[in-house]
Amino acid sequence: MEQYIVRGGNPLIGEVDIYGAKNAALALIPAAILTDEPVIIDNLPDVSDINVMLDAIAHIGATVQRINRHKVKIIGATVSSHAIDDDYIRKIRASYYLLGSLLGRYREAEVAMPGGCVIGARPIDQHIKGFEALGAKVDLDGGQVKAKAQELIGNHIYFDVVSVGATINVLLAAVLAEGNTIIENPAKEPHVVDLASMLNSMGARIRGAGTDVIRIKGVSKLHGTEYTVIPDQIEAGTFMFAAAVTGGDVTVNNVIPKHLESITSKLKDIGCRVEEYDEAVRVIADKRLKSTRVKTMPYPGFPTDMQPQIGVALALAEGTSTITENIFENRFKYVAELVRMGAKIKVESNTAIITGVEKLKGAKVSAPDLRAGAALVLAALSADGVSQVDGLQYIKRGYENFSGKLRKLGADIKKVNIDENSSAARIV
Repeated sequence: MEQYIVRGGNPLIGEVDIYGAKNAALALIPAAILTDEPVIIDNLPDVSDINVMLDAIAHIGATVQRINRHKVKIIGATVSSHAIDDDYIRKIRASYYLLGSLLGRYREAEVAMPGGCVIGARPIDQHIKGFEALGAKVDLDGGQVKAKAQELIGNHIYFDVVSVGATINVLLAAVLAEGNTIIENPAKEPHVVDLASMLNSMGARIRGAGTDVIRIKGVSKLHGTEYTVIPDQIEAGTFMFAAAVTGGDVTVNNVIPKHLESITSKLKDIGCRVEEYDEAVRVIADKRLKSTRVKTMPYPGFPTDMQPQIGVALALAEGTSTITENIFENRFKYVAELVRMGAKIKVESNTAIITGVEKLKGAKVSAPDLRAGAALVLAALSADGVSQVDGLQYIKRGYENFSGKLRKLGADIKKVNIDENSSAARIV
């Protein structure tokens, strides 16, 4: 079992480079099999979720050629199956994007109900609504989602709730449908816009991604492209809050500051200085943080994926803060771990009431999910003493070389392998 050993107390200082957005790449990979021609995707993060998705499309016959650690060539012409093996799918939620791409390209798809972090109910009813509006028949059979259509015809689709996954899936299915599709109340996240941009570079005709209405004019075929994934706003935000909780001064490079506006705004609210450049942001925390109120919302609101990170910051802020979680009901699983470190947090329904303490103390904690795991590392970096953070398999799903980047900024953090049958530990 791998774990981090963290000795807290060092302000993080320096510069860090951000990799490509995991959530964007997980949509771009299924998009690549919508054409027979080669698609090259650059700036892929080397994280476990991406590697599982690449393995999944290779399993159904797509040709996947690693050009280097962050660049891959995908050829969809060799796809020979439209059913995705359960072993791949149950590992990552985004596996259901293969429903949209396989249905769009081959008019049939079979995918297991998705897995990933258990942070709340994430129904796929809006996905099904979109597929059925395009003319597909969708069945849920023994944990499998089966979609099939004689033909796909464009339609007017209104999502009852904003859903990133449903927006992406309908985009993937509709680009090769006959006629026009209009999506109202779509998600506006940067990775939705990134998918539309890549599809347009392949010959799709999509307008309005990032706005209240997306319009898709179906085309008969798509062609190959070479495309670069946008920077990861959540990785960037995590390092921005790492500066905040350690009293540091960190410049985060290779970012799109526009994508970080809600994060930047809250950092300023709690007393940090933030300087923005063309492709970088600098966060300076030279005094005790202040309390604030946070509500997670769909983009451009404050992202749910940054909620645990700001939770750590507010646990150290002067005064009483509140966080209201409006996206996932189980997002507060990390709170019990923070309380072990001395935080004063009470959860009532979907709201956390946080009374700030001056210092957290080192403890043994376990990551319950991806973003909570990263947040617990931030807590350990800010704490007095030594902490052990278990559950690294979650953190690896979304952060490449996390401990290495933190060490470069001055963190005292080691990754060790613990032999569960003995007390031996080996640094890795």
